Formats: sequence, structure tokens, C-alpha cells
Amino acid sequence: MVRKLVTYPHEVLCSKARPVEEIDDFIKELSKDMAQVMYENRGIGLAAPQVGECLRLITVDISGPDKRDELMVLVNPEIIEEDGEAESEEGCLSVVGYKTSVKRAEKVKVKASDLDGKEVCIEADDLLATCLQHEIDHLDGVLFIDRISRLKRKMYDKKLNRWLKSKND
Repeated sequence: MVRKLVTYPHEVLCSKARPVEEIDDFIKELSKDMAQVMYENRGIGLAAPQVGECLRLITVDISGPDKRDELMVLVNPEIIEEDGEAESEEGCLSVVGYKTSVKRAEKVKVKASDLDGKEVCIEADDLLATCLQHEIDHLDGVLFIDRISRLKRKMYDKKLNRWLKSKND
């Protein structure tokens, strides 16, 4: 079953995700669905809450959007080290029609498990570091728009409300 992309302001996006207790067929199928949704929407990362599952699972593939050959599936990822500061433009498949600059750590070290249950440790910088931080934020109920100024956030919320109102009229 391919899942649908959940968009802001859906409540699951603001919830802290539960740890994955067991890597079973459900988790493996969920990760396949997540990768498909990510690829179909030309994204480079997706967290389980973005498809309505409040679990600590992410998919990442920064080789895209046209080339797709570096898929990572990370179970229960956590940032164990971060260094420096960088600012880059971010968007999000669940935050429709908005991109803006966000400050994050320049480099991160992430610990997780793969789908075989093997522990992996990833040292990342540049786009991969940004993507991992963005997706792990999703697992904590944090969106990139939660990391911007109140003024920018207010402007986005107004734009979204106008769009939702016109869609419902």
C-alpha cells in the first residue's frame, strides 16, 4: 500500500515519534512506501510522520532528484555530535510552497540502525548534514518553519491560510 504525503498543519507532524521496537515486515514495507513517496515528489528525504506513521524512521537520498542511487533507510536515528554552523535554503514536502534559509549545524554524526538491525554511524556535512537534521527534526515534531523568525513564520501561515481558504471555497 503506497501511502499519502501528510502536509502541514496535520497534527502528526507536530508529534514526537515513537522508537521502532522491532524491524519487521511492517517497517520494511513502510520504508519502501516512504522511498516511493519521496521519489514521486522529487524529495531527498522523508520521515515516517510525513506519511502518517509516528515512528522514528527516515529515508534519505541526496543523489536526486533525477538520479536515485544512494538510498539510506535509518531506523531510530539520532544526532550524537554536531559542529559548526551553516545556513542554507530548505523546503519540505510537507510544507507546501515555501522555501527559506535555515541555520543548522555544519557537520553532524548520526547513529542509527539499518533495515538489517545493524548499527550504522554516518559523519555528514553539506547537503547530507542538512537533510539528516531536517528529517530527524521531523521525528521530534519539529518542522523547518519552526526554526525561522516569527515574522517569516507569520507570513507563511497567512499564505497557507489564504491558500486553504481558496481551496475550500
